[in-house]
Amino acid sequence: MIDDAHFTHGLAGDQQVPDWPPLAADEVSSVLAGYSALGATGNILWHSPRPLSAAARVATADGEVFVKRHHRRVRDVLTLDEEHRFAGHVRSRGIPVPAVLADAAGRSAVAQGDWVYEVHRCATGTDVYRDAFSWSPIGGIAHARVAGAMLARLHLAAEGFDAPQRGTHLLVARADILGARDALGALADQLPMRPALAAYLHERDWRSEIAAALQPWQARSAAGIARQPPLWTHGDWHVSNLCWSAAGDEARITDVLDFGLCARTFALFDLATAIERNAIAWLELGQETIARTDLALALVEGYRSVRPLGADDLAVLADVLPVVHVDFALSEVEYFEGVTRRRDHADVAYYTFLLGHARWFAGDEGQALLEALRHADRAFVVQ
Repeated sequence: MIDDAHFTHGLAGDQQVPDWPPLAADEVSSVLAGYSALGATGNILWHSPRPLSAAARVATADGEVFVKRHHRRVRDVLTLDEEHRFAGHVRSRGIPVPAVLADAAGRSAVAQGDWVYEVHRCATGTDVYRDAFSWSPIGGIAHARVAGAMLARLHLAAEGFDAPQRGTHLLVARADILGARDALGALADQLPMRPALAAYLHERDWRSEIAAALQPWQARSAAGIARQPPLWTHGDWHVSNLCWSAAGDEARITDVLDFGLCARTFALFDLATAIERNAIAWLELGQETIARTDLALALVEGYRSVRPLGADDLAVLADVLPVVHVDFALSEVEYFEGVTRRRDHADVAYYTFLLGHARWFAGDEGQALLEALRHADRAFVVQ
């Protein structure tokens, strides 16, 4: 059972009242009534603390399931189907992804009023990082190696999935602006179709601010990206989206979760995202040391054990890392400004995430991390 009080993870490593109401027992029962194979619905066992949707583990006669609810302005049936098709593709090629369930009408995403629901089989492993905040470092070198290797296996499994780009920019890890030769021009071209983002940016000198943050990196990263073959990628490779056989160093990954940010990008984008998510303690930005170079190198080491990376790949990886977050950060600004109407959160996404993360790489610690990645083929990660 759960307490009546339910909080979600805040942007500063704190606990906050959720923007979205928690799933309720009668609501879940109504949704799962369309999944006749599950049988009777029991208690809600746990509410997820993730803030951008509402989700819960629910008992049914056929075992526990994971129910996730989105507002229709964030995800509709079509954009959820995009995620489900990609997850199903890699699952069919051996990646351990919990199955997305279809209702009696064969739908994997179900709309009811303002809400859209999806139902998954629960993960079978141990959710070691269930309470970990996004951007909190992975628990150790051994887990980092295993996570890197699984990411490489997912990329191999993703080959051959040839769907068009996602039908939304909202809360999706795309690389459109990142890969553009003229990033500001590409962003300006998108604004007529993204009115909430346009309204937010209109109030500030965004061209100068974004140009100053991206200028040291963007031209070189765009040149490297142009050489990358397109690939559908996970987009949110953080350890909180992985389940494990145990908590110790010998653990293997049993389940890969949450394809909500997936998009058509390229493999090194996903690896850079994994480093950005798992090897830099962004919630401690402003402290003297936040980089975990050992974890970054272990992720690369694990990845290279499955999918080789040459010197040019490592150079592109280092060039992309300082700006890998750009498209997603802007999508968060758009979400907080236009959907939840949280200007305070939009400011964090713009100033701390979009601009602050890019600027950090210009400092000594950021430069040292990038240099270590460029020479990762010569690195030795301590056991």
